[in-house]
Amino acid sequence: MENGIETQTAGNGAAAAALSRAEERVRRKSSPVYKQKKKELFWILYDVGNSAFTLLVSAIIPIYFNALVTGSGSGLTETDATAIWGYAASGVTLCVAVISPILGSFTDYGGMKKPFFFFSAIIGVLGCAALGIPMGWVAFLALFVIAKIAYSVSLVFYDAMLPDITDLKRVDMVSSKGYAWGYIGSCIPFILSIVLVLTVDTSISMPAAFIINAVWWLAFTIPLAKTYKQKHFIAPVKHAVKDNFKRLACALFSKDKCVKNRKGIVLFLIAFFLYIDGVYTVIDMATSFGTALGFDSTGLLLALLITQFVAFPSAIIFGKIAGKVSNEKLIIISICAYTFVGIFAIFMHSMWQFWVLAVMVGLFQGGIQALSRSYFTKIIPAEHAGTLFGIMDIFGKGAAFLGTLLVSIVTQATNSVNLGAIPIVCLFVAGLAVFIVTAKYNKQYIKSAEEAENAEEAKENAE
Repeated sequence: MENGIETQTAGNGAAAAALSRAEERVRRKSSPVYKQKKKELFWILYDVGNSAFTLLVSAIIPIYFNALVTGSGSGLTETDATAIWGYAASGVTLCVAVISPILGSFTDYGGMKKPFFFFSAIIGVLGCAALGIPMGWVAFLALFVIAKIAYSVSLVFYDAMLPDITDLKRVDMVSSKGYAWGYIGSCIPFILSIVLVLTVDTSISMPAAFIINAVWWLAFTIPLAKTYKQKHFIAPVKHAVKDNFKRLACALFSKDKCVKNRKGIVLFLIAFFLYIDGVYTVIDMATSFGTALGFDSTGLLLALLITQFVAFPSAIIFGKIAGKVSNEKLIIISICAYTFVGIFAIFMHSMWQFWVLAVMVGLFQGGIQALSRSYFTKIIPAEHAGTLFGIMDIFGKGAAFLGTLLVSIVTQATNSVNLGAIPIVCLFVAGLAVFIVTAKYNKQYIKSAEEAENAEEAKENAE
């Protein structure tokens, strides 16, 4: 009898403990902190998904396209294929630079950001998967251009979501985690694709590689598309198209205060154009720079893969440090580090030096990109994020060609690959000078924005 009572008591105690744990889980999941972290996680995951396409475009697709062109029987050479690919890449860059701010301005209206984002992401995913269908090089190139434009535009909407999914205290960390997990996440489908390409016939391996990367991209798109809610927006107007172009022109050229902190935003965009140009030039020219110096191609590819792995923890660390050290100081440190990278490249002659360079780039690549994104989030009015991130994309895309052009001109003029790195140093120095002025100008705006956010948070907690 006593044993029966003890068993019943123990059973009741276990049931009560289980009920208590269940209630705790419900409370935790319903808490504002849990909901915010969940939104942040789903936003970060999209970086993991789309980065697979980025690495595919950088390493595998150009080689495959080269084979399509030279094997088409049209008499075109590898040089022709490289030139055609370059023209297509430039066309994509120009197209995205033109349409990004226009489409971005539409997403500033309530409820518009999610459908624009999801539609562009799906077009990119479908385009990526369709690249595996057997076709001629012209059709392949046209399909690639569509997929790449959709991918690039989706990133503008994605970046503009940042003010809606986190607050100013956590934005540096969240932005850094996006880049960090993007670096490491992109390696998984990329390695699978490389294994397939090296071990299986091209007619099977390439379609499989495109499908793997498309499925990966889609899988990490769905959580954000399902849960995202636009928090900051402007009121709808009767003539939306006309109003969008007026707002865009006002943000870029007008001295009227149609956008808060316009001068601070413009100053940052100039600084960003200069120093991010240096960053993109290092990324774009690294392999050709090493090849021109006679370095082994296998060693170069391994070094670039090391950059991806180093960039993962360093971006995470940058995000955590940003909570203790100001964002501005970390960006300045990163620009200074890249300036040293450029100087180091002027005197580089050995493979071991290239590896050192690759590690150094990895340490600061994710940090400078992530912190630039989060810094921009802090200095813009959140309700105009779509328009302003679209404009920021113009400066980023514009920066994609100037550095490489200057490096090419100096290299040919001096007949020295090493001296071709001098323009990179100049870009970083100029960008650093402008950013120091920018940081001082925007300090008060950021402080006021943080105080306003804290006051709103306190009001919500009181209610």
